[in-house]
Amino acid sequence: MASPASTLGFGEVLKDRAVRRLWIAQLVSVFGDFLAVFAVFSVVTFQLHGTPTQVTMILVAFLTPLAVISPIAGVFVDKWNVKWTMIASDVIRGLLIVVLLFLRDLYSIYAVFFVLATVSAFFIPAQSVALRTLAPPGGLLAANALMQQAAQGSMIVAPAIAGLLVEALGANVCFGFDILSFFISAGLVYTLTIKREGPPSAASSVLESLMQGFRFIFGHAAISFVMLAMASGMFAVRCFGGLLSVYVRDVLLMQSAAFGVLNSLTGVGMIAGAQLVRRISGRNSPQHMVIYGLAGMGLAVFITALFGHVSTTAIGMLGLGFCAAFLMITCQTLLQQETPPALLGRVSSSLMSLLAFAQVLALLGAGPVAQTAGIRNLFFGSAAMLAAIGMIGLWKLRAPQPA
Repeated sequence: MASPASTLGFGEVLKDRAVRRLWIAQLVSVFGDFLAVFAVFSVVTFQLHGTPTQVTMILVAFLTPLAVISPIAGVFVDKWNVKWTMIASDVIRGLLIVVLLFLRDLYSIYAVFFVLATVSAFFIPAQSVALRTLAPPGGLLAANALMQQAAQGSMIVAPAIAGLLVEALGANVCFGFDILSFFISAGLVYTLTIKREGPPSAASSVLESLMQGFRFIFGHAAISFVMLAMASGMFAVRCFGGLLSVYVRDVLLMQSAAFGVLNSLTGVGMIAGAQLVRRISGRNSPQHMVIYGLAGMGLAVFITALFGHVSTTAIGMLGLGFCAAFLMITCQTLLQQETPPALLGRVSSSLMSLLAFAQVLALLGAGPVAQTAGIRNLFFGSAAMLAAIGMIGLWKLRAPQPA
C-alpha cells in the first residue's frame, strides 16, 4: 500500500476558503469541548472525590453510544445531506450542554454524556465526508493533519484554562464557553457548500447498507489491518488516559491545575508530530507508520509509570502525543483516500465504533484493576500491551506475504 498522497503543504491547503472555514469550526468547537470535558473530570475527581471507577464511568457513558450507534449512524450519513447533519448535530449538542449548567449529580452527568455522544455519532462521520469533499487534490493528508492540529492546539490551552477556571470561577464558566462554541461551529458550517462525491448509497435497507460497509472493510487488507491495530492500541491507551486525573491526585499528589497542564503537553506533542508526519509518510507505508506510533506510545506510558515524578510524567505526555499523531493522521487519511465516496460515512463510523468499543472495555476494567492492583501497575500493563501490539504488527509485515 503506497503512502497517502501529500503534495500540498499546510499553507497551500489553508488557502482554500472552504477548508479554512471547516478548520476554524473544528478549532472553536473542540476548544469548547475540551473546556467542558476537563471541567467535568475536575468536578468529579477533585470536588465530588470520585473513585477511579466513578471517574472512568464518565468516559464509559460517552463512548458506549459511539460503539453501538456509530455503524447505524454511518448508514444515514451516507444518505443524508452532510451539511445539515453537521449543523443539526452542533445545535443539539449545544442545547445538551446547557443542561450541565444545573447538574452536579453523577448519574445525571452520565446521562447527559450518553445523549451527547449519540448525537456526536452522526457528526463525526459527516465531518469526515465533508473534509474528503472539500480538500483540494493532493491536500488530503495535510488537511487531516490540520484538523488534528486544531484539536491538539485546543488541547494545549483548554485543559490548563479549565483547571484554573474550575478552581477560580466554577465549572459553569467552562460549560458556557462550550455552548457558545457549538453555535459558532454551526454558523461556520452553514456558510459551506458541500457536494457529496459519487452516487448516493444504492442499498435498500439499513442492514444491507451495513453489510456493504463491512464487506469493503474486511476485503481491504490495509484498512482492516490499520483499524484492528488502532483498536488494540486504543484499548491500552485508554487504560492509561482514563485514570490520569486519579494518578495526578494519588501519585503526584497534585490538583486539577496540574492535571490540566499535563494534558496540555499531549497536545504539544501531537502538534510536533503532525509537523513531521507528511515528511516521514513519504518513506514508510501506512502500516509501518501505525506500528511505530503504537510502539512509541507504549514507551511514553512506561516512562510515566516508572518514575512517578512530575517531570517524567511531562516527558511521557509529550511523547504520547508525538507518537499518537502518526497513528491518527495516517489512519484517517488512508480511510478517506481508499474508501469509495458512497461508503465513507459507514467506514468512518465503523472505525469510530471499533475504537469506542475498545475504550469501553478498557475503562470498565481499568477502574477495578487500579483499585486492586494499583494505578502504576495498571500503567505498566498498558505500556506492555502497546509494545506487544507494535512487535506483533512488525513481525507480520516482515513475514512473506502470499501472492
